[in-house]
Amino acid sequence: MSRNNLKGWQQLETMAAASEGKQIKALFANDSERFANYHLAHSGILFDYSKNRISDDVKAALVQLARECEVEAWRDAMFAGDKINRTEGRSVLHTALRSDHCPNQAIGQQVQEELDHIRSFSERARSGQLFGYSGQVITDVVCLGVGGSNLGPEMVTEALPSQPGDTVKLHYISSVDAVPLEHLLAGLSAATTLFIVASKTFTTTETLLNAAAAKRWLLSEAPETAIALHFVAVTEDTDKAASFGITPDYCFRIWDWVGGRFSLWSAIGLPIAIGRGYSAFESLLSGASAMDEHFRSADIAQNIPMMMALVGVWNTTFLNINTLAILPYDQQLHQLPSYLQQAEMESNGKSVNWQGEHIQYNTCPILWGQTGINGQHAFYQLLHQGSHDVASDFIVSANSCAQSDIHHQHLLANCFAQSQALMNGVGEEEVKRELLANGLNNNEIEQLAPHKVHAGNRPTNTLIIDTLDAFHLGALIALYEHKIFVQGIIWEIYSFDQWGVQLGKLLATNMLGDVQPGSAVDRYDSSTNGLLNHIKSVSHSE
Repeated sequence: MSRNNLKGWQQLETMAAASEGKQIKALFANDSERFANYHLAHSGILFDYSKNRISDDVKAALVQLARECEVEAWRDAMFAGDKINRTEGRSVLHTALRSDHCPNQAIGQQVQEELDHIRSFSERARSGQLFGYSGQVITDVVCLGVGGSNLGPEMVTEALPSQPGDTVKLHYISSVDAVPLEHLLAGLSAATTLFIVASKTFTTTETLLNAAAAKRWLLSEAPETAIALHFVAVTEDTDKAASFGITPDYCFRIWDWVGGRFSLWSAIGLPIAIGRGYSAFESLLSGASAMDEHFRSADIAQNIPMMMALVGVWNTTFLNINTLAILPYDQQLHQLPSYLQQAEMESNGKSVNWQGEHIQYNTCPILWGQTGINGQHAFYQLLHQGSHDVASDFIVSANSCAQSDIHHQHLLANCFAQSQALMNGVGEEEVKRELLANGLNNNEIEQLAPHKVHAGNRPTNTLIIDTLDAFHLGALIALYEHKIFVQGIIWEIYSFDQWGVQLGKLLATNMLGDVQPGSAVDRYDSSTNGLLNHIKSVSHSE
């Protein structure tokens, strides 16, 4: 049965139409226990969804919809290793990387072997027992990857505070633009630099282009045998890595049942273990595992990932709020918006259902955002008074990693004040009273008042992490992963492929020859022809 023929779906459509003009602040005025009834907590994370246009009836209909979509059965199938990635014929088992509950003993053994490998290698690197071709200790690790192979490890290492044993410097390169890599290598020593090439297929164009440049840089100073001591691969295709010159001990395994944007729990997370210690990596896995267990066992209405997903479906699909801002009030989480942008939009940015039919309802919202304080002085103007209705996730830790309590208190005050302001707004009468009290005359008040009105009624979630450490960060990331999964099931789309990513890469490969110097191009549309020919006319390449 089509999703929009389900009883819960039709109830929600009716409720959405009836909710027009209803104010979130009025829901609070009519229910002194609203926060108590609309928040959940587990694994050191509190999820408050009370500042949404949601009532008990809406909540009940959302839970009913989840059951009609058999979300729980799909969840169990994922954890059991069923091939729910049907367009690619694969299981979806990134959860097996961080749990003792593997679908079979063989997978569990493979995961443990890789964890042991990560542990031993990272401990060698951190203890100064990893040496380059000249016998000098490795001091810098350059991580070459793109997308999930880069965003996850970089986001986590940026988020976790450094420790006294963090002796190795990490650097991340993902751009095919040569400038970042050239600038980085200019300040490094070939004798003390290790490269991690992260590519599941070992064919990713951007990553292999950078790896080839790094190899040339190394070999400009070192013999061919140095490759074996200065390059690590994280890949499924160990033969291609070997052809590159990477030895088995420096090769780490990833499997086809681990999607790139869900891969930081695998050997893709090797930089985390090197940069922040294996114990931190292990704690990250433990936090994610704790959220997995909650997701597997809690009833829908008491299940944080389930309810977070359902609130998002309500906002996006039924209230037509097609944008979600990710607003962490913690500088260490400054890369979380970019990470979640890929995780959600690459997973659920689709418009065809399981039957291959075009979908007639909204699916994934557009994700964007940045750290809260910076955002307040950039785009919060639009959040408060813009013509777009935007939902927001506010994320903050109760306890800071910094020494200054007063700084953290300012962060907390700003975070909670912004979500309250987005809900309440400022009405015209309130603005006029304020202007009158400030001594403005009636004519001045009438002219200025409209510009100071804030409509409010903007939906927000708030997530409070006990402390931003590896455990709680792991739980937070897993929470969003499961939210993505649940929404994909409800929207009846396949969340674990990314065919849209492949199209642009294929066209770029086919166009590469036409970008290079040579005769004029005329085989494309007039815009593309014009752009290519302009490049040829002004390029300094020969």
